[in-house]
Amino acid sequence: MAVQLSAWTIAYCAPVPGGPLDSREERVEAVRRIPGFVALWDFVERVDGRFAAHQGRGDRHDFRLDAVNYVRDYWSEGRTATYADFPLLGRGPFGQAVQFKAEAERDFRPCLLVPRERLHNSGLDVKGPGRSVSMVTWVVRESGNHAIAGIWHEGTDLQGGASAVKRVEQGRRQYALFAGLAANNGAAAVHVSENGARSFGDKYARNLAVTPEVIPAVPSDSPAGVLDRAWSVVAFSFDNKRNTVTAYLDGQANDYWVEDLAHHPFFQWPYKGWQQAQWRKVPGLQPGEDPAFPAAQFYDPPEGKPVSRRVVSETAETRIEVQQFEFTRVRVTLRKDSKGRIGAPMERELVALRANPFWFAHDLYAPARLEDGGPFTIGRVIHTSRSVGFTGYIGGVAVFGRALGAREMARLAAIAKSGPIPAPR
Repeated sequence: MAVQLSAWTIAYCAPVPGGPLDSREERVEAVRRIPGFVALWDFVERVDGRFAAHQGRGDRHDFRLDAVNYVRDYWSEGRTATYADFPLLGRGPFGQAVQFKAEAERDFRPCLLVPRERLHNSGLDVKGPGRSVSMVTWVVRESGNHAIAGIWHEGTDLQGGASAVKRVEQGRRQYALFAGLAANNGAAAVHVSENGARSFGDKYARNLAVTPEVIPAVPSDSPAGVLDRAWSVVAFSFDNKRNTVTAYLDGQANDYWVEDLAHHPFFQWPYKGWQQAQWRKVPGLQPGEDPAFPAAQFYDPPEGKPVSRRVVSETAETRIEVQQFEFTRVRVTLRKDSKGRIGAPMERELVALRANPFWFAHDLYAPARLEDGGPFTIGRVIHTSRSVGFTGYIGGVAVFGRALGAREMARLAAIAKSGPIPAPR
């Protein structure tokens, strides 16, 4: 893999406006003032004993978080989850934080959840034509690379060796934050889905942006001073108009280019989608082309005029150069005529793709019915592998119904830099 910084990156390192925010009220208001604000769970606000969300002015949705063991719900195994299964730190970016532990019981995977029936068609349910979304989370990561928060029900129709499922449901994915997965283990990563299910011919969803940097990891039982310095801000922005999804870590969104695509555990799938898209443009069936590959799952970002060119080799008959576009680098073999003039490409090979920001020219999955949509979960998502996933503390989750800009992301990241505050008495 290769990391490349650019002027685009530098824009995300601009000075943060304003000074430190010393109180919970100031911090909550700083989040609520950002245009497009939908919800903030700070794990202090409660209604009827359950964690509730601060919402946009005039909004009154029931975004209280249920404690759920999804293994019990879908496999009828394991015990019921309660709020006692989510220890509280007693302090955090907004005054509190919830711990997600490395559960030893195979049939116990607790998460905090807003059921679909309480979020469907609300501002939290960002979906469909023209809609953009951003999410920001404040975390202390101990281990794991799986989900942090979002609407990302992976489905229970992919067995993967799990025991018999009592509720078999297809994927219902829209958007979510992860701690990297195989795209870059432990990094800030964002998944988005246009169909709730699979992408690029794989059985899993593979549209993802990821940062080159990883989230620092510290043991959950570290001394208070160590934990207090370990807060990270993991965030993303999906800009529907620009067709980009961007991952942020601590207010920065550094460029990330991935190479050796054919062997990459994650980005081999958009690589295959790019190959199929190129072959489909050539008359006749090409070697390696799958005529059944759905055009809707092509990875085909714009490749008009190259941003740059680098000549790799040249003979009297051909020239080989690497052409860089906004989201791809392509090795192009060009034919020369008898007078040495460059003609049409003979061959094109994708040698690198931009993983941050990632090109995504779709609308987010829009469930046709309430029953076709997934819940909003924090700490874990519903999936058949039952892996332990992310462990550590989550001290805040905020959702916005628009693509946030650089200075807005920096301002939200500054809340963590101002240090944790104690839980209200």
